[in-house]
Amino acid sequence: MRRPVCVCIPARNEAEHIGRLIEALARQTVQSFAVAICVNNSGDFTHAKAVEVTLRSKAGFELHIVQRVFEPELAHAGSARRAAMEMGADLLTPDGLLLSTDADCRPPADWIEANLAHFSPERIIGGRIELDEREADMAPAIFTLRRRFDAYWQAVRAIEDMIDPVAWDIPPRHGDHTGASLALPVDLYRRAGGVPLLATGEDRALVEAAIKVGGKLVHPNAVWTRASSRTAGRASGGMAADMQRWIDHAASGEIPMVPAFSHWEERARWRLRTRAKVGVASCLEAEHALPPMPCDIPLPGMAGAEMAAVQ
Repeated sequence: MRRPVCVCIPARNEAEHIGRLIEALARQTVQSFAVAICVNNSGDFTHAKAVEVTLRSKAGFELHIVQRVFEPELAHAGSARRAAMEMGADLLTPDGLLLSTDADCRPPADWIEANLAHFSPERIIGGRIELDEREADMAPAIFTLRRRFDAYWQAVRAIEDMIDPVAWDIPPRHGDHTGASLALPVDLYRRAGGVPLLATGEDRALVEAAIKVGGKLVHPNAVWTRASSRTAGRASGGMAADMQRWIDHAASGEIPMVPAFSHWEERARWRLRTRAKVGVASCLEAEHALPPMPCDIPLPGMAGAEMAAVQ
């Protein structure tokens, strides 16, 4: 019997984390789903650990797991996530739901249920990312810095919602749409061309490709997962790199610099004008060609970000 949902996971040397993810999936309130894991270029016991924990937890899902060795030029996140997602797509009907996550994540028990509650044929569902509170080596200062960043991005979204609201992505909403928690229908995934073979940023590239073929990106706060706070990740430029920067800032007492809110106001107006002139797809391409925003103010405190959000 074909399941309506498949959770797709790339895993490289993840024996330390994969068990926690499997246990979290075994506790899901929805149990009629498949899990597709692509263990790639690994030198540890990721494959054996995933199978062992699945059996021990008496999980109700169907596990499909393969081991792959990609050539050096393709041994990256794009190839691994694509392999996992393609395996998942082959297990489902075109109207089935593909759910991407990472091996170091620990989703709450209602993660799949929450994604299904927001599912529709053209929706791309981004899940909010929280730091895993079980990580013993996390300094309290990291949580404080994360809350300040959350407040900053909430203010940025308030600016965007005021100037250029999106009818289907209504507030309150978060802003995450990464491979740690990303859902879309098989048909939309196929029309988007699958996961691009990029060494990093493959998840956001998939989202953009899906938007260009008619997908509607949403960020419901009810959809979220926990992610590891590790500083040695599997993809360059990913969350692990952010964690290392936060730790460095916390250790030095230095406040990170971010773009002023006026830049986000200008960008929202630019998107509104450009999309009206050239359409969604061309607007996305044009934004990539813009120079980076200057990081010209210190990250505001909680009160400063909240004031900006209501102005």
